[in-house]
Amino acid sequence: MSIFQTKAIANLVEETQGKQGLKKALGALDLTLLGIGAIIGTGIFVLTGVAAANYSGPALVISFILSGLACGFAALCYAEFASMVPVAGSAYTYGYAALGEFWAWIIGWDLILEYGLAVATVAIGWSGYAVNLLGNLGVHLPKALTLAPMDGGIVNLPAILIIALVAWLLYSGVQQTSRLNGIIVAIKVAVVLLFIVLAVGHVKPVNWHPFMPFGFKGVLSGAAVIFFAYIGFDAVSTAAEETRRPQKDVPRGILFSLLICTVLYIIVSAILTGVVKFSIFGRPEAASAPVAYALQQIGIHWGAALVSVGAICGITSVLVVMAYGQTRVLFAMSRDGLLPKIFSKVSERRKTPATSTVLVAIVTAVTAGFLPINIVAEMTNIGTLAAFVIVCVAVIVLRYKRPDLERPFKAPLVPVLPALGAICCTILIASLQPATLIRFAVWFAIGMVVYFGYSIRHSELQQGAKKTA
Repeated sequence: MSIFQTKAIANLVEETQGKQGLKKALGALDLTLLGIGAIIGTGIFVLTGVAAANYSGPALVISFILSGLACGFAALCYAEFASMVPVAGSAYTYGYAALGEFWAWIIGWDLILEYGLAVATVAIGWSGYAVNLLGNLGVHLPKALTLAPMDGGIVNLPAILIIALVAWLLYSGVQQTSRLNGIIVAIKVAVVLLFIVLAVGHVKPVNWHPFMPFGFKGVLSGAAVIFFAYIGFDAVSTAAEETRRPQKDVPRGILFSLLICTVLYIIVSAILTGVVKFSIFGRPEAASAPVAYALQQIGIHWGAALVSVGAICGITSVLVVMAYGQTRVLFAMSRDGLLPKIFSKVSERRKTPATSTVLVAIVTAVTAGFLPINIVAEMTNIGTLAAFVIVCVAVIVLRYKRPDLERPFKAPLVPVLPALGAICCTILIASLQPATLIRFAVWFAIGMVVYFGYSIRHSELQQGAKKTA
């Protein structure tokens, strides 16, 4: 047995057929909206203020460009793999095809961390916005039911309820979920455009000075922080197995959604720091809702209220896509035997991974309900960046190992472009806090115990190797 044994792409595609396959119901527009739904949310509505006040200053625009470039390099690599391997599992499945089971496990373990903690983080953020909006309407919920124990409450009930609602949507079917996501995306994009229209006339160039108050190191740290704003485009690739024409539509969905969101991010960040002095976003009342706060500062309170509604919609759609991505990664790993088979059980009527959806909902709801946001949020970025590095490297490896494979979409300038992607993501990892790196090392160690203690003995690939030996 070899832990670096790869899985044939033909076998991966064959597994998507029959009872264990997922329903094909999505097109290019659905995937683009899925990507926008995952990307525009907590990053643009919350983290812009944090990054501007503490790291980038008005150079937040450059931070967004740097993060966008790193994601762009990785997105092209994702698009190539998605066109070749239209199978659920995203980077995990690509790693299995190019680098072997061990590296696939590492990516899958990273993605479990990314999506699971992202769901809990976003649910807690949704709860905060919802409670604030209800308070403005005169409905005041008791803190005991809206805060985790470590924050002075008993349970964050709104966070648990929104996860339960999202799980029900995912259980109902991907087509219904996609339609609702499309409506939510239209609302939040309209709100972002409304902010641009309302605020652009109030920009004062003096607020952009000094442009880089914390130096270029601060810009890099800001890029690492607001990288969270781009997390989600990779979730498009988890939908490859449920796409009607995956070879064409998945690359389009990945690249279109990333391009649209990057342009919006750059415009919003430039206007935001031009309307309000960057240091003001360090205030507690500004840090949690910087876009709405900026409109309040120029006297457009009705616009601030609409932005808050849009933020809730934006965060909801991120929650839907992150939970979707989590269930599909678990589904793929379970189907390969690396996780218990219960995760790959498919509902015969709805053709969705029902058991996996329920289990993900329970774990993330408990996490969101009883832990504070600072604990669950810190680890999301590093798991994603590590997965991006491996995907970029995998494209180079597979180009040299299997140049004969059909590639409906080919990433340009290989190996230069994937190498740049891997380098950029590595630099962003190095820019994260040391405590985050230590926690990631602990998560990695736990993953090694699970792999060598359970997965390697139950792997479908390893079992097949035993039979043919």
